[in-house]
Amino acid sequence: MVWGVLAFVYGLFFYWYTSFGGPLSDEEISRYVSLIESRGAGSEDIERMRTFLENDSGDDFVMVNIIELNETPVAVPGVDPTESSSQVLGRYMAYMWPALLSRASHPVIFGAAAAESMDVWGIDGAEKWSQAAFMRYRSRRDMMEIATNPDFQGPHEYKIAAMAKTIAFPADPWMSAGDPRLLLALVFVIVGLLFGRTR
Repeated sequence: MVWGVLAFVYGLFFYWYTSFGGPLSDEEISRYVSLIESRGAGSEDIERMRTFLENDSGDDFVMVNIIELNETPVAVPGVDPTESSSQVLGRYMAYMWPALLSRASHPVIFGAAAAESMDVWGIDGAEKWSQAAFMRYRSRRDMMEIATNPDFQGPHEYKIAAMAKTIAFPADPWMSAGDPRLLLALVFVIVGLLFGRTR
């Protein structure tokens, strides 16, 4: 009985956490690119996004984000002059967290910069950063559903107001020894064994 319940719960989690939709179809790519174009994206940005979507593996990936915050946020509607850039970025993330977590997407690494860059070459202005985050997305489809949601446009202005500069690029394939599917499986095996022992 216990093993059956654990297997059922784990199956639900695995189904939610794993992408089963396969690579994006040509129709989906065209729709997402059209939505990006309608929002005034530049031609280079559009082509980069199109290439990213056309090379979809259908699996999860990590977006590497390196961020430098403004000393004071840029004045945009809805931003209080007394707010810090961190607080304004928090407004952006207030939208992002529900959208991310509902699609099994979450940070796998996050931290504030402990010092300036230790090794920089071939790039200007990359000595100083505020924080870094590796964000796991269940699929490129999930990322695009978040990014093209009309509700995203207002909060995105807070991101622009808070950040002085940023670099973001996708990593795929990727691996993590702390994959929640593996960790949960191990926890459930331990729970099952302990329950059987007490019986």
